[in-house]
Amino acid sequence: MKKIIIPILFFILSATAGKAQTVLPLQYQELVKKLVDNLPKNASNTLGQSSKTSSTSLIDFAKSMLGIPYRYATSNPKVGFDCSGFVSYVFSNFGFKVPRSSREFSSTGKETTLADVKVGDVLIFTGTNPRIRKIGHVGIVYAIDDSGIKFIHSTSGKAHGVTITEFDDYYKSRFMKAVSIL
Repeated sequence: MKKIIIPILFFILSATAGKAQTVLPLQYQELVKKLVDNLPKNASNTLGQSSKTSSTSLIDFAKSMLGIPYRYATSNPKVGFDCSGFVSYVFSNFGFKVPRSSREFSSTGKETTLADVKVGDVLIFTGTNPRIRKIGHVGIVYAIDDSGIKFIHSTSGKAHGVTITEFDDYYKSRFMKAVSIL
């Protein structure tokens, strides 16, 4: 009798352990569902870029990832984003071939001025020390209104994840250039 019960218990425990490893926690199930619902339906044409991508749909997709944690060298919404991982993930989901590195964004798209920047453009910044004029951070222009520019990015700072930030004096001191990809 014991010879039968032990294999049955082992089988039941193995089956439930395997199932427990394949079921995502509820918070991640909701996040994945939200991301899938926001994926573009027909993202790319033969050039690898969307011919009808609007800044609104790009920003709506980016906004759906607010709160995803910061994770260095990562571009996976299931584990987190670093700044360039977030920006490249957003644009690649609309069929744009963009770099994975923040430094490479300076040679991508068409350079524009801050005065001419529009929603969906990419802002390129120094790293956290504005005196070292080396590219180290990127974000996407989220909104432009009377109070100024807001951008969405993944930050390792206080918010420690995808957030919307004012283009304040601190970021103005770090600003290097803006590029238009849309």
